[in-house]
Amino acid sequence: MSEGAVLHLKGRVLVGPDDVRDELWVVGGRVTYDRPALARDAISVQGWALPGLVDAHCHVGLDAHGPVDAPTSEKQALTDRDAGTLLIRDAGSPSDTRWVDDRADLPKIIRAGRHIARTKRYIRNYAHEIEPEDLVAYVAQEARRGDGWVKLVGDWIDRSTGDLGACWPKGAVEAAIAEAHRLGARVTAHCFAEETLAPLVEAGIDCIEHATGLTEETIPLFAQRGVAIVPTLVNIATFPRLADAGAGKFPRWADHMRRLHDRRYDTVRAAYDAGVPVFAGTDAGGSLAHGLVADEVLELTRAGLPARAALSATTWGARDWLGRPGLTEGAPADLVVYESDPREDVRVLAAPRRVVLRGQIVG
Repeated sequence: MSEGAVLHLKGRVLVGPDDVRDELWVVGGRVTYDRPALARDAISVQGWALPGLVDAHCHVGLDAHGPVDAPTSEKQALTDRDAGTLLIRDAGSPSDTRWVDDRADLPKIIRAGRHIARTKRYIRNYAHEIEPEDLVAYVAQEARRGDGWVKLVGDWIDRSTGDLGACWPKGAVEAAIAEAHRLGARVTAHCFAEETLAPLVEAGIDCIEHATGLTEETIPLFAQRGVAIVPTLVNIATFPRLADAGAGKFPRWADHMRRLHDRRYDTVRAAYDAGVPVFAGTDAGGSLAHGLVADEVLELTRAGLPARAALSATTWGARDWLGRPGLTEGAPADLVVYESDPREDVRVLAAPRRVVLRGQIVG
């Protein structure tokens, strides 16, 4: 498909969950619903179209051991793209992936800079590992380096107790979040444990990753403050394996991880029912493969979210939350075409018929 070619999508265009149109055109890489003068020469694509999918927790430039080189990062991004993920919120990476912005064939990345963790309280080679007195300065640094987000590690295993424990004093977190907001950045945090959550929400945090520790006491607080969660259920599925591996040294932590896993679906459904914003993220790039967004959406439905809510968590709602357009007039033509209606069966997401990125058919 040449750069100046016109694309005509016929079938059903899911502009929103209930806003369905019969066709759209792509002219100059952008969406239009007005028939163009060159319509006779358009390339035709048929099917059910969604806005390009969003993976709201993904790590390009990272693997299980730390930063990776550019060819590996490229392969990660292409794997996500071919699965239909055209917008990534990179929830922490030690690699410089700014070069991706110059590639028209790779997904758009919204970066959160590098993870910020407590010293020796996170995965080796991933994060800036610092003490609380340096938290504000590092948050300011990553706010300037990112694309409107900063990522904290809110809790991790505390070797002194043998269980999950909060990483930051409340005062340090309050000052750090205030500084990020002053610089125009939102803040999210990796959190597994129950007791970590309320202090972070009360400190003004914008989002929590994983959020396995949500309870009937903290869910209303999230709903009241509008704090979003990205459950990463495909990652939480690994908890039993992690617990088995660590049980010999940290039995208390292992039991805790198993309990969090056992109630994961109930936790997500209770949060959704209470009105907590829920978005789809895979946590790809650490120990998990890229290209799993369809699996995560299916997991959200297994947790009890209606199909349209689970779809919105990776399309309409996710794009609105991140401040990126969907299939609106004049928007960049980032869309995925499927054989059948994904609102009826989200498993369709696993088999894109066509992937269109910036107006070009790339898959």
